[in-house]
Amino acid sequence: MKRFLTYIRKHIKELDYILIISFLLLGILGVIMVYSASMVPASKGSLTGGVPIESNHFMKRQFLFVVIGFLVIIFIGAFININVLKKSNIQKLIIIGTLCLLLITVLIGKEINGSRNWINLGLFSLQSSEFLKLASIFYLSYIINRRISSSQDYYLKHMIPPLGVLGIGLLLVLMQGDLGGTLLTVAIIASILIYSDIKNKIKLQIMMITTVPIVFYIIYTLIFDSKNLYRLKRIKVMLDPFKYESGDGYQLTGALTSIGNGGLTGKGLGNGIAKLGYLPEPHTDFIFTVIAEELGLIGVLCTLMVYGVILFKGLIYANKTTNQFYKLICVGVVSYLFMQVFINLAGVSGIIPLTGVTLPLLSYGGSSMLSISIAFGALLAVARNIKKERKGY
Repeated sequence: MKRFLTYIRKHIKELDYILIISFLLLGILGVIMVYSASMVPASKGSLTGGVPIESNHFMKRQFLFVVIGFLVIIFIGAFININVLKKSNIQKLIIIGTLCLLLITVLIGKEINGSRNWINLGLFSLQSSEFLKLASIFYLSYIINRRISSSQDYYLKHMIPPLGVLGIGLLLVLMQGDLGGTLLTVAIIASILIYSDIKNKIKLQIMMITTVPIVFYIIYTLIFDSKNLYRLKRIKVMLDPFKYESGDGYQLTGALTSIGNGGLTGKGLGNGIAKLGYLPEPHTDFIFTVIAEELGLIGVLCTLMVYGVILFKGLIYANKTTNQFYKLICVGVVSYLFMQVFINLAGVSGIIPLTGVTLPLLSYGGSSMLSISIAFGALLAVARNIKKERKGY
């Protein structure tokens, strides 16, 4: 037992406690704000198809998600050797498993808010597109590192196969109707490629080849695909939300009004009114507006500062190492976090069209929490190895 406790202490002390504290701060704030946002709608049944439930139902589940997430980041960060992801068999398992999960979702997935990207597992539903983000980070970091570490130059032909594999995953996510998740994953992939040591000429060629089909798809779905006309409506609403306040713009106008009502110090925890029927998903997609209304600009800035600490620490670690694999894992994880925060905040504030992307560690949801926790754990594990690397052992 003494040897076991010594082993635990040895691994725990090597973790980055600033990152862990940041995770806990956001997780605890998320539990509090999920309760504030959902207590009244839950008791009235407006979040459960008209069936009233306990006011603390979503809060209790979110608390459980945070506890599980915390255990996941500690386990991965302290006890998993991140170098196991350099094994080809592990990478094949991750990629094939993710693609199979996405395919199953396309075939038998549950449709929620116009997207068929959920698998009903009884006790909870799993959003499969969340795990393509993780697979993209791990797989692309592995592929680029393997080529560079073998002292061979990268050419376009070397990148087409791995990007093609990830392209299949992106296509499956698009088939589920999740354009926001697709664009977020593309942004993560682009961040890793830009930060890598691949020659700029190759990066430019990759971007030109991949941008054309994405732009074509977006134009097609906006103009010619009648099933996706709601996306065109979202662009129209973004340009002049209050013109459509009583129709398609009620979500965005409710969000903007809520943010404006918060002022400098907010109305006080639990005193917001936007969650009382003015926002369709106050505990998930629009949790930021509840924070802005109840905690004000000060609360918003404090929340963004914690996200900023994670971003800063991740980039610091990326620049402390010459190991391409460690560097790209760090960049992939922080780009995952940063891009998701940006897309959510930009959507609810009217800078870009609403996409349905949640706010990581704050919005209610088990799949999102599990995905970001695995990514966070990987960042902690890489940080631990970088510390050892710099100490010379």
